[in-house]
Amino acid sequence: MARPQFDVAEVFRRYGPAYRAAHPGSRHQQRVMRAIETCRTAALGGHLEQCDACGHERPAYNSCANRHCPKCQALARARWLEARQAELLEGAEYFHVVFTVPDEIAAIAHQNKAVVYGILFRTTAETLRTIGADPQHLGATLGFLAVLHTWGQTLSLHPHLHCVVPGGGIAPDGTRWIRCRPGFFLPVRVLSRLFRRLFLEALQAAFAGGRLRFTGALEPLRDAAAFRQALTPLWQAEWVVYAKPPFGGPAQVLEYLGRYTHRVAISNHRLVDIAEGQVRFTWRDYRDHDRQKTMTLDAAEFLRRFLLHVLPPGFHRIRHYGFLGNRHRTEQLALCRQLLGMLMPVLPVAPGPRDYRDVYEALTGVSLRACPLCQQGHMVRVATLPPDTRAPPGGGI
Repeated sequence: MARPQFDVAEVFRRYGPAYRAAHPGSRHQQRVMRAIETCRTAALGGHLEQCDACGHERPAYNSCANRHCPKCQALARARWLEARQAELLEGAEYFHVVFTVPDEIAAIAHQNKAVVYGILFRTTAETLRTIGADPQHLGATLGFLAVLHTWGQTLSLHPHLHCVVPGGGIAPDGTRWIRCRPGFFLPVRVLSRLFRRLFLEALQAAFAGGRLRFTGALEPLRDAAAFRQALTPLWQAEWVVYAKPPFGGPAQVLEYLGRYTHRVAISNHRLVDIAEGQVRFTWRDYRDHDRQKTMTLDAAEFLRRFLLHVLPPGFHRIRHYGFLGNRHRTEQLALCRQLLGMLMPVLPVAPGPRDYRDVYEALTGVSLRACPLCQQGHMVRVATLPPDTRAPPGGGI
């Protein structure tokens, strides 16, 4: 894919100072903004590279490694996929199930991210485990991973979980693998109803425990009666849970995970222009036959929407459950392979620490060492560049 002409960091560099002056935000948001602004610039330091064939030199500045930065996800994604590849179960059909909360819940989540997103993970997991274990549906222990996305195509707040689930599970007595019906995982209507009940009960418990805060337009919800009244229509509304057609196989599962797990609110490739205090970007209108359109926002509004999706410090947006849970994953996967008649994978001896460029090339096929000028030589590190905090944020690689 060609290098994008514009990037989110440039929006932050041009318009971030004015935005911060008008909207100070939290210290965590400030750190995220600063990280994106300085990513791969002289402010973070780095090293000087020289081609061993033609002598071409270039500075290579350090990455910020912030999970909200569009530039820093490729290597993190590649490393994560390398670990997941060994966990795929040959012969098991994989499904993609999405759990979405209504807009009214999104508004509450905006002021209570850690609490509401935590409830979203817990109730989604409980819903899948409960219905999967029900003998009327599957009667087995499931294993799955869930990935939190909080954005819609126009950067609006739209919290939802993408779950990747093998179509089957371990029987209660641990002696066999129970498969779901070909092409059908679990009834989405049943999943939706249980998810709705569990979520609203957990949200009410959070309110009763004093763990929700409301300011601004939501301040009236501090009153218990007003809060109950606000939730009443949601008990009758249909909550969106849907299962996409099953993946074609493990290779398709990995391709999907590579596209979804380490996304940020908007990629640099979607930016069309940054000029005169405005940002233009492409988006897909799913309500209009998935057509691609272009949206123009004032820079301040673009920054506001982007920062809606900054997660609380330490909050895990990828989580594993059931037989893929972290605690007993190795033993449970070995049992799954045995029940499916799979050969046990031969695990290579763990290598020593590898240079990030070797990892990146092995997993993506793209060399970070090739000389961009002569295409014949390799870029070799010749000097260290210390961080220059006086340098204005600017270009770099």
